[in-house]
Amino acid sequence: MLREALRIGSRRSYSYKSVRRPNLNVAAVSKANSVKPKQEQSNTLEDAAGHGISRGNLTKQLTAKMLATGPITVAEYMREVLTNPQSGYYMHRDVFGREGDFITSPEISQIFGELVGIWLLAEWQKLGSPSPFQLVELGPGRGTLARDVLKVLTKFKAGADFTMHMVEISPYLSQAQAQRFCYKHETVPEEAQLPHYQVGTTATGVQAFWHRHLEDVPPGFSLVLAHEFFDALPVHKLQLVNGQWLEVLIDVPRTQETETKNADFSYVLPKSQTPVSRLFKPVPQETRSCLEYSLETERHVGLLADRLERQGGIALIMDYGHLGDKTDTFRAFKQHALHEPLLAPGTADLTADVDFRHIKHVVETHNQVHCCGPVQQGDFLSRMQGELRLEQLLANALPENQDIIRSGYKMLTDANQMGSRYKFLAMFPGVMAEHLKKYPVAGFS
Repeated sequence: MLREALRIGSRRSYSYKSVRRPNLNVAAVSKANSVKPKQEQSNTLEDAAGHGISRGNLTKQLTAKMLATGPITVAEYMREVLTNPQSGYYMHRDVFGREGDFITSPEISQIFGELVGIWLLAEWQKLGSPSPFQLVELGPGRGTLARDVLKVLTKFKAGADFTMHMVEISPYLSQAQAQRFCYKHETVPEEAQLPHYQVGTTATGVQAFWHRHLEDVPPGFSLVLAHEFFDALPVHKLQLVNGQWLEVLIDVPRTQETETKNADFSYVLPKSQTPVSRLFKPVPQETRSCLEYSLETERHVGLLADRLERQGGIALIMDYGHLGDKTDTFRAFKQHALHEPLLAPGTADLTADVDFRHIKHVVETHNQVHCCGPVQQGDFLSRMQGELRLEQLLANALPENQDIIRSGYKMLTDANQMGSRYKFLAMFPGVMAEHLKKYPVAGFS
C-alpha cells in the first residue's frame, strides 16, 4: 500500500506542466453543456468520513453570484472553492494520501519531519535556547509533520517548555491532527470567545491549541513551520496589455460561439483595471507580461515578519515554487492527476506555485527579517545529513521494507522528482543577520 502511495503521490508532487489556457483577449470562454458519463452517474462525492458533498452546490452558488454581480477574481474563486464553509474542498474530508488527491513530503518518509525538527532545534539553540517557546504550524494537513517534529523536540529539548499552536480553518482536518499527536482533545464552545477553538494534550504533556488565523496565535518566541501552505493561498492573475496591468477574471460563459467543453466557467479579460491591478506594483526588473500575485501571501508574510521582529523566533517555509520566472501555474489536482480548475469546483485541489522572489522582496523591503534561501529541498535534506539518517533506518528495517524506504527518500531528494521542485526559505529577525554570518544556518550553506 505504501509503495502504491509513493507511486501515485509523485505525480502531484513535482508535476509542472502549465494548464492549457484559452485566448484571454476574447470576451469570454466557456462552459460545456455536456458532461462525461461518469459525472452523470453520480452527483455526490463521498468523503472519507462518509459525508455527502453535493458537487453542484458550489457551482450554482458561484454562477448565481457572477450573474448578479459580474465576473470574480481568480483569488475569490480559489477562496470559495477551497474554504467555503459548506462545500469547500478542505472543509469536510481527508484530501491527502492514496485515497485522496495528493500526497505530501511528511507522508512519504519520516526522514523529512525528523530533519525539519533537527533543524529547528539546532537554530533554536544558536539563539540561546529561549524558553518557553511556541511551535506553530500553518496549515498542518493531517498533522504528520507536527507529530514528527514533536518527537524530535520532546527528545532533545533539554528541559525547555513549549506549547503547540496549529493554524487550521478546516474542522475536519483539525480533528485529524489532534488524533495524530494528542491523547486527548476537546472543542472549545463558541461562547467562550477564546482565540483558539480546540485544545489538546500530547502523551508527553505538551499543550496544543488550534486557531483559525495566524493573528490569533498568542505573542511569544515562536518556531513557525509552513509546509505547502502558501501554495493554497488565493492568487490574482494579472496580464500586461499595452503597458497596463489588467486582471484576468472568471465568469459564466456569455456566448455560444466561445463555448468549450469540460469547464463550468471561463476566463475573461476586463476592459478596465480592477482595484488589485491598479494598485499592483511589480518587483524591480520584472520582465513577465503575465503573472500570479497573492495579496494573502503578502499579508501572511507581513504578519510573520512582525511576529519575528517583535517577539523573536524562526520561520521555515517549505513549498513548491519558483524565483519569479513562472507565469501560468494555477491548476487543479484530483485523484493524483491534473484536473481542469474551472470544472466541478470544490471537488479538486486548487494550487499555484509560490513566488519566493516576491516573498523575499516583501520582507527584505521593510528590513524586518533576514532571509536564507531559498534552497532546493534535495540540497537541504542532504546538508542535514539525510543520507546518514536513511542508512540508520535501513539498518533497522526489515528486508522487505528497505526498497520502500530508499524510494521514499529518493523521491524527496532526486532533482528529477521533488528534490528541485520544492524549495526551503528560512526567516529570522533582522537583528540576527550579523550573528548568522558568524554561525551559518544549517541546511542553507
